[in-house]
Amino acid sequence: MELIDESLGESVALAEADVLRCIHIGLLCVQDRAEDRPEMSLIVLMLNGEKPLPRPREPAFYPHQSGSSSGNSKLQSNNEISMSLLEAR
Repeated sequence: MELIDESLGESVALAEADVLRCIHIGLLCVQDRAEDRPEMSLIVLMLNGEKPLPRPREPAFYPHQSGSSSGNSKLQSNNEISMSLLEAR
């Protein structure tokens, strides 16, 4: 319930199960592989409770443990940045 925007105030009266359902569907929609993401028609059925929710796969950027048992492993990523200059015509 902490994820609901406070600015909505009392206008949103969602049950905790509804919030969890929306979070679950959101996780399904951001799967790394496109074939793992549900189609929009299936999402509508899941939101209406007409279709069971499949278990999401592991997220693409899940912080994996790097085989070190000491617990001092650091999260690493190789970020490549390209710079583009926007110019008016």
